Amino acid sequence: AWDAPEMQIDPQDPRWVLSPELDPLGGTEWYQSQPLERRIEIGRWRMVNAIKVGGGFESLLIRGLMHYAMSLPNGSAEFRYCMHEMTEECNHIQMFMELVHRTDVEVPGMRKRLRRVSPWLAGVLATRPVLLMVAILAGEEPIDHYQKAMLREGVELPPAMLRTMEIHIAEEARHISFADEFLRLRVPRLGRVQKHLLAVAFPVLMRWLAGEIMTMPKSMKKRFDIPDDVFRQAFWQSPHARCMMASYFGDMRRLCTDVGLMTPAARRMWKRMGIDG
Repeated sequence: AWDAPEMQIDPQDPRWVLSPELDPLGGTEWYQSQPLERRIEIGRWRMVNAIKVGGGFESLLIRGLMHYAMSLPNGSAEFRYCMHEMTEECNHIQMFMELVHRTDVEVPGMRKRLRRVSPWLAGVLATRPVLLMVAILAGEEPIDHYQKAMLREGVELPPAMLRTMEIHIAEEARHISFADEFLRLRVPRLGRVQKHLLAVAFPVLMRWLAGEIMTMPKSMKKRFDIPDDVFRQAFWQSPHARCMMASYFGDMRRLCTDVGLMTPAARRMWKRMGIDG
């Protein structure tokens, strides 16, 4: 209810302040030492940019899913599901961008390099449906984990942001479940070499896309004069930040174990990527 009085967005709302327990920048001493007005401004920018990044990533997934869906045979159950998912993802993008517009914060969203390669990447993933589902999980799991953690911990958020998260979490549960089930059915059918390559590629893709989605762009560092060492520690060099990143992928590590992708080589790669646990 965008125009309801309780949904109006106040740029000075103290509920924009980042959680020190759940946000990697919010947990730094530098951020916590800033005046309240500055913490509100940084937090608002951070949250709104993450929302715009989410919309950009969902547009990438829609393109991949559409190419994949149109290659399926008549009567395919995956076709019906993909169309439902794309409809919901389009609604999410509309919801995300309405929040961005109403917050009136000029944020860049997805970083330039990913924006540039996203049309090519979507086409490649569409021809490799197992990798497409891994990419869906890599993109959805970090955001889903982060948002659910904030709701579980009872973090106070501006009402429009809170309602957006609630809707997104409820609908993404279906998308994550579908991708999970797809991999549980398809991975055991892969050949030995394919399975070995996927086992090693899985944590690489998880770490790369989590970094793209959950790391702030460097334009924010410049805008708010965030020291280089603070930015590096927040994303993702400090023990607190590394623990936070690894926590995003507990379900994914369990999935890999269940389908036989947690090989010795894969375990080393999960550890090298800093997302083992």
